[in-house]
Amino acid sequence: MTARAPGFALPPAPETAGPDELRALFVRAARDYLARAHREAERVLESSGGFACAGYLAEAQDHVIRALFDLARTRLYRADNPTAGERIAILAVGGYGRGTLAPGSDTDILFLLPVSTPWGESVAEAMLYALWDLGLKIGHATRTVDECIRAGREDLTVRTALLEARLLAGDAALFAEFQARFDRQVVAGRAAEFVQAKLAERDERILRAGQSRYLVEPNVKEGKGGQRDLQTLYWIVKYAFRTQDPRELIKTGFFTAREVGLFRRCEEFLWRVRCHLHFAAGRAEERLSFDMQRLVAQRMGYADRGALSAVERFMKHYFLVAKQVGDLSAIVSAALEAREDKPRAMLDRFVRRLRRRSRPLQGTRAFILDKGRISIANADVFRDDPVNLIRLFWYADRDQLAIHPHATRLVTLSLRHIDDALRGNAEANALFLDILTSKRSPEVVLRLMHESGVLGRFIPDFARISAMMQFSMYHHYTVDEHTLRCIGILARLDRGELGDDHPLSHNMMPTLQNRRALYVALFLHDIGKGRNEAHEHVGARIARALCPRLGLTPQETDTVSWLVENHLVMSQTAQGRDIGDPRTIATFAGIVQTLERLKLLLVLTVCDIRGVGPGVWNGWKGQLLRALYRETEVMLSGESGGIERSARIAEAQRALAAALPDWPAERLRLYAQRHAPAYWMKVDLPHQVKHARLMEKAERSGERFQVETATDAFRGVTELTVMAIDHPRLLSIIFGACAAAGANIVEAQIFTTNDGFALDTIAISRAFDQDNDEMRRAERVARHIVATLKGEVRLPEIVASRQAQSVVPAAFSVPPEVVIDNELSAKATVVEVTGLDRPGLLYELTTEFGKQNLNVNSARIVTYGEKAVDVFYVTDLTGGKITQAPRQQRLRKALIAVLSGSDGIDASGAPPSAA
Repeated sequence: MTARAPGFALPPAPETAGPDELRALFVRAARDYLARAHREAERVLESSGGFACAGYLAEAQDHVIRALFDLARTRLYRADNPTAGERIAILAVGGYGRGTLAPGSDTDILFLLPVSTPWGESVAEAMLYALWDLGLKIGHATRTVDECIRAGREDLTVRTALLEARLLAGDAALFAEFQARFDRQVVAGRAAEFVQAKLAERDERILRAGQSRYLVEPNVKEGKGGQRDLQTLYWIVKYAFRTQDPRELIKTGFFTAREVGLFRRCEEFLWRVRCHLHFAAGRAEERLSFDMQRLVAQRMGYADRGALSAVERFMKHYFLVAKQVGDLSAIVSAALEAREDKPRAMLDRFVRRLRRRSRPLQGTRAFILDKGRISIANADVFRDDPVNLIRLFWYADRDQLAIHPHATRLVTLSLRHIDDALRGNAEANALFLDILTSKRSPEVVLRLMHESGVLGRFIPDFARISAMMQFSMYHHYTVDEHTLRCIGILARLDRGELGDDHPLSHNMMPTLQNRRALYVALFLHDIGKGRNEAHEHVGARIARALCPRLGLTPQETDTVSWLVENHLVMSQTAQGRDIGDPRTIATFAGIVQTLERLKLLLVLTVCDIRGVGPGVWNGWKGQLLRALYRETEVMLSGESGGIERSARIAEAQRALAAALPDWPAERLRLYAQRHAPAYWMKVDLPHQVKHARLMEKAERSGERFQVETATDAFRGVTELTVMAIDHPRLLSIIFGACAAAGANIVEAQIFTTNDGFALDTIAISRAFDQDNDEMRRAERVARHIVATLKGEVRLPEIVASRQAQSVVPAAFSVPPEVVIDNELSAKATVVEVTGLDRPGLLYELTTEFGKQNLNVNSARIVTYGEKAVDVFYVTDLTGGKITQAPRQQRLRKALIAVLSGSDGIDASGAPPSAA
């Protein structure tokens, strides 16, 4: 039985009590009552669910408003002989009008008058002041019936709110008059207009909240697949079908009993989530942020299971419900199509071709064209031949057509026909492979297959990653959504659309010999996630089993399996290793082995990174990948151009001489001697020129410290080139100065001249789109670095202050890890550290290297959301590797302490307590 809120009555008040005393008495009593109601509503939420909680809160609010109205009309503004105009009805509107209220929601009320009178205005004003004194968020309006009709015609938001008006207190006859006139003068005959306007409003809202329903921090109320989508369906059903309850639509055949049950389950789940979210946040919070996800999952009783954490299981449930809301939207669209209340749509919205209403589809008797979309020829097409469940989507891709909602609904009702026999059917698999590898619209068609349920039934392993969220700030989408977006990016590359963004991948696409294998590998690259094993190994096993079923050759199967198993290697090497180190290239080339695999892996890596989410890909990552590709290509092809290392160095020095025509030969010779051979191999000509001019400037000015800045919008970074006398703590000072200035470091290229000068290039992420703004910021960071190098700034205090002010998400924890390797580089020890990112972390890590008497020769800085993965190439003060086990152990222990936040500043970014 649903819990009912107890009534509320104002304590007795003396007849002599004035308005202020009465209002104060009401506010005290109502505040206590509502506080008890909220505590009880939280218990109702636990015992009876979200809808019951929302109903309980609305009922409690009803009691308060009715008591306040009684007080206003009997004690504050009593009308013993009211005129015909001195009537008033208090209406709940909007969501409150449906009898539901979230814990932190606004209370929307309407003071309805027959005509505007001083008495009615006074009653409304007195009630509003009392409600505001209670601390309630009140959305309100005072209107006559005529004004309501006029506003309802002109304003869609007002019309929607009035559609759900409910009488709370006051004149029932006046409310009945309003209802009759509103139905007759506003609603009747305007269903098509209302439906189209609400759907347009929904599209605009979703665009603001996030286009995908699979964003990893969704908005429960406004996001795609959220509560507002369900409410939009409710408004459309109520307006277009003139019914108060979706259950009534079963009689009309519009909804099946199963679909009404689905509507109720989705509504209940979203109310539970939203109520828990409000209670957990202590306010009206609608966004399921990472911090809130963990709290809500715990409140709703989710627990870890297998490889999925409690919060990941909760979010998977959330996204599955969001998908079901989308399914219900499609059903409503189908019904509106039949009533012609919704404009026609096509797969390509920009193509509007006139078509006859219905005609046969070329090449098949199972499907027809209905208003330019594929529909079913009869209700038995899927039962008679289950392969039609795949053919439908194949034709949609072939002819670039949308699928009629009626056909989509029958697909959903026919999923039982997708069994092992269909999965093993050669034609069905060939058709699916054609869809997957199509240049036209594979992402769109695969998404249609996914949302109808076909994709997960036909490829059961894909169903396991459906709606799977990765609890990480790095990933913007669920695993399945990320995969489909990656396929879309690959198809765009295949069509030649991304040449400006990815020139190397664009140029090599036509040269690939294993194009089909690339598409299949990208489709499967994350399919192993959510298991108790590295997902790339699981995915490779799935590929070896699935590829022959899809019709791939043994050679293609091997290629797909290899790509899936190694799909992370290229990005990890490019971003996390020193590409200028010959051993890095040799190790990577040993994994890749062939030029064809190198090409395939590059394209797959580009698509994978771009598919993570907006802002993740930038020109800097593209440059790193291109550099790794070119160095590896030289090694695999054996085409070093016949140039030995010494000859390549000499060629680089000749190029620099040509770029510095004002420098005499002797000066160039002496300058060249200042740099080690590795410098000429690793640094490109523009940076060589910049370094030479910087060192020339230092000689002329006599200034020991030089910092130059430059922006690069394409790479998405700003470069700081620092020249200073080298010493073991120099890099930590530079990193600390950047942290103190609020600069986020993404890479460091470090060189030391033979005469003892450091020449470091620090790349920081941009903060501004406009170069002028970014250069001003860069100059400020540069000044901070110079001041720090001169000893004018006390770094520890400033960095600690910066960390204390930062907001590190409490929801995340990254186990600290330190790996020390002497095989990855010929000359240096490679130290890879992984931990929770925070401001000043690089400063603390490099300070520790200085304490351990180690030189940092180069560094690769990578951040995956909240996770920092930093790689340092270090040597001891004699230039040798760290080979002694005790010294390695001391270093590992010290770095773990830094990552754990136990070395002066804790992992949360807060200074240690006095204790």
